[in-house]
Amino acid sequence: KKKTVSFSTMPNDRKLNSTAACISFMLEGCELKKVRSNSRMYSRFFVLDADMRSVRWEPSKKDSEKAKIEIKSVKEVRVGKKTPVLRSNGLSDQFPDECAFSIIYGDNYESLDLVASSADVVSAWVMGLRYLVSYGKHTPEAPGTGHPSLRTSWISSVFDLADLEKSGRIPVSRAVQLIKALNPGMKTSTIELKFKELQKASERPGAEVACDLFVEAYCELCTRPEIFFLLVQFSSNKEYLGLKDLLMFLEVEQGMEGMTEEKCLEIISKYEPSKEGREKGYLAIDGFTRYLLSADCSIFDPQHRKVCQDMAQPLSHYYISSARSACPLEDNFWGRSDISGYISALGLGCRSIELVLWDGPEGEPVVYTSPSAASCVPFRTVVGLIDQHAFAASAYPLILCLAVRCSAPQQRLAAQCLRKTLGEKLYLDPPNPAVSYLPSPEQLKGRILIKGKKLPPGCEDSEGDVSDEEEGWEPRLGQGDREVPEGGGPRRVRLSRELSELVSLCQAVPFQDFESSRRGQRYWEMCSFSEVEAGRFANECPAELVSYNKRFLSRVYPSPMRIDASNMNPQDFWKCGCQMVAMNYQTPGLMMDLNAGWFRQNGACGYVLRPAIMREEVSYFSANAKDSLPGVPAQLLHLKVISGQNLPKPKGSGAKGEVVEPYVCAEIHGIPADCAEHRTKTALQSGDNPVFDESLEFQINLPELAVLRFVVLDDDYIGDEFIAQYTIPFECLQPGYRHVPLQSLAGEPLPHATLFVHVAITDRRGGGKGHRRGLAGRRGRRVREYTSTKATGIKAIDEVFRTATQPLREATDLRENVQNALVSFKELCGLTPAANMKQCILTVAAWLLHSDSAPSVTLNLAEQYPPMEAQGPIPDLLRKVLTAYETMIQTSRTLIESADAVYGKLIQAQQAGMDFHKELHRAEAKEGLRGHKLQKALESFAWNITVLKGQADLLKHAKAEALDNLWQIHNAGQTCGIGRNGSASPEPPRLHAPLEPIPE
Repeated sequence: KKKTVSFSTMPNDRKLNSTAACISFMLEGCELKKVRSNSRMYSRFFVLDADMRSVRWEPSKKDSEKAKIEIKSVKEVRVGKKTPVLRSNGLSDQFPDECAFSIIYGDNYESLDLVASSADVVSAWVMGLRYLVSYGKHTPEAPGTGHPSLRTSWISSVFDLADLEKSGRIPVSRAVQLIKALNPGMKTSTIELKFKELQKASERPGAEVACDLFVEAYCELCTRPEIFFLLVQFSSNKEYLGLKDLLMFLEVEQGMEGMTEEKCLEIISKYEPSKEGREKGYLAIDGFTRYLLSADCSIFDPQHRKVCQDMAQPLSHYYISSARSACPLEDNFWGRSDISGYISALGLGCRSIELVLWDGPEGEPVVYTSPSAASCVPFRTVVGLIDQHAFAASAYPLILCLAVRCSAPQQRLAAQCLRKTLGEKLYLDPPNPAVSYLPSPEQLKGRILIKGKKLPPGCEDSEGDVSDEEEGWEPRLGQGDREVPEGGGPRRVRLSRELSELVSLCQAVPFQDFESSRRGQRYWEMCSFSEVEAGRFANECPAELVSYNKRFLSRVYPSPMRIDASNMNPQDFWKCGCQMVAMNYQTPGLMMDLNAGWFRQNGACGYVLRPAIMREEVSYFSANAKDSLPGVPAQLLHLKVISGQNLPKPKGSGAKGEVVEPYVCAEIHGIPADCAEHRTKTALQSGDNPVFDESLEFQINLPELAVLRFVVLDDDYIGDEFIAQYTIPFECLQPGYRHVPLQSLAGEPLPHATLFVHVAITDRRGGGKGHRRGLAGRRGRRVREYTSTKATGIKAIDEVFRTATQPLREATDLRENVQNALVSFKELCGLTPAANMKQCILTVAAWLLHSDSAPSVTLNLAEQYPPMEAQGPIPDLLRKVLTAYETMIQTSRTLIESADAVYGKLIQAQQAGMDFHKELHRAEAKEGLRGHKLQKALESFAWNITVLKGQADLLKHAKAEALDNLWQIHNAGQTCGIGRNGSASPEPPRLHAPLEPIPE
């Protein structure tokens, strides 16, 4: 594996944990590359003047008075490639985004574009400059002087409480415990070393420390520069976040809605450690760090912690968490007799458990937790456990898959045991032949369903023969009342009537082919597939497997070749709609991470609703699509991996020293078009808290089926490289700055081990984003792609779909025009495509308010579509911003006013097409379509219906977003000082709740 190394010019022992440290660094100066508009780069030495009023650089052809920028002329400091020069084609590949920054200055909004050797150097300059710009009019005294800060006062008060003898000194051991208590997860050895260093430096050795030394040790150990940098970005006074600052951070950066100053005050009173801060409504660095690490700021969307999906759909429309055989705690064929595996699987929300029944020595059936003679457990014990724990973690139905390997008399005992123990929970109502689909999880709450064979309808006897094509567990123990027919074919087993009568909605039947199932299978019958067979269907005829799974349940079980209890990849079968993929819960690793992560998204209830495109009766979906799907908006995930905290050593790395050299892999698992993996550089000699500061990007074509997995690995491993992992469904990601709670290989939480990341999601497909290949320059030449309908070969149907050609073009134009205008406006504001409208307006306002000779620009909030008006001459950049804003407002207006009519035409065509659906087979016969032509016609018909519904949905969503943008403009205009006539703010159309979907 090739190592990639991050070189940094910032000395390791120099931690920039305060504005003062940043300004000291700038006063010393350092080398930066200056980028010219012709894309050439020149190394120059940049330094902050001693009076802290200007930044200079040398050598320069200009005289020394011109080779400088006055701090008071700085309008804005941008991090990343946020100007046309840094985005240009020739440069973008030469340095990472986090090593670039720009200073926008002067009345003409010129930009000085710079590239540093590392993200640390960028942070120092940006933090220092932003601080100086805020205090330009009243330059602060030299950093570090003045009255004690909120933080210092608080740490001193903690010291005073620990100073029991009131001697002004406390023992080093107590000081160490105190810092450990304030910062759980930090190693004792790290804290002890810091005290030794500081005592040596101040020539005050001994067994005790004074208050000033304690404060210094705490600040050096417990300040995370990346969080301090964030605080400085949003703080109006650079020491702490006030209520307005915190509100701005939560709304603008974290994407939180419905936030108020009252709610911010609640956050401050919960997380700010200092009494003064809580009373005054200030959140300083320690409280801010605590908040960012808390469950209230989790990367996992709290809405998904409880059941949040529609549970009234047929059972076949859900993925169902399924366990393989007995869940032994060790390897299948070397395990021990232990049934706690059942309890742990049920506790994790598993809703389908397999029980293999064998003849027991005492005359009653047993279950083997592994096929060794010593590992049998009486069946009644297992049923008792299931009765006790079935609904502990989830109220939704539990499916018991019975594989019968015992004699008919013992089957009768098993049936009696199930009836007696489970009682009312057992679902025994016969299926209703008048309906077409299974009942819903909601209707079956609290019930246990038995999946198994039934005696044929004509059989009157107390037992009979049934075919047995069931999975695995070959009769290694020489038991089982089975007959193998001559000449091959499925084996036959004897089945008792009592056991047969317990099977209602999950009757196991053999699978023949998709056509036979379409014609003859009843909704309460289900098939099991081995992973080899299911894998073949997934590759050769994925569309047919998806279609089959719309009405029928299917269960996929591991190949008998997996004698080590390893797991198959559940995604391979989920993408084709298979509901039950049986997993060996006791085997940790990637596959189990995917399974566990996936089923967290609906309150961990064991049921996850499949994507609409896989449920609708008529829809086109190819599981092996290599690109975006008709009517599903592709999304872009922008992921910045910033740092890691308290990373443990790899488990098997006994031969290594204390230091890990970690890197992070981010993996997307989903449909083949989405599967991707990117890694960060290796953080060398970084201790337990490495800094990665690296941006990664993924395109997600089917977000509803995508899972993001973080894996932390050690690049310097001996033996075991695995450090930690965390797996989360894409739909559960929260935007903004978040901590990822890392887990062990077995899925257990690792205390205090986290990754600090920034998440942004946009629905922009590459257009207009200034990164990598300078896409901004290509935008104008991008050919617009229109989604169109396909011919079915049936004249009457094709005529109906032809009426939608024009509305489909109009819908695409309306959406794309707004999207392009939005991206241009955001770029000119120096923001990414992930920024929201409020950020844009606040950015423009900040430029205008930072300037003494500010041009007068106002937002007229009296109008529904507020114009941005300039009085008098304005600089070129600002004129471009106003033009881009005007284009965005006009395209949004056109979209809002035209959307309903176009939407109506699309739905009309879709419904007219659906009217033909029932007549489709007659129309095919009339046109003489059969074989391949018939298959093509059915596929084109499904494609057309999917495209029309999808494009109508996208248009509806785009209108909702445009209205939301208008609301954000009004809201920002009122709060930032450039709005006028603000009383006429429209009611907020808060349309982030899912829109009413078009009925299936």
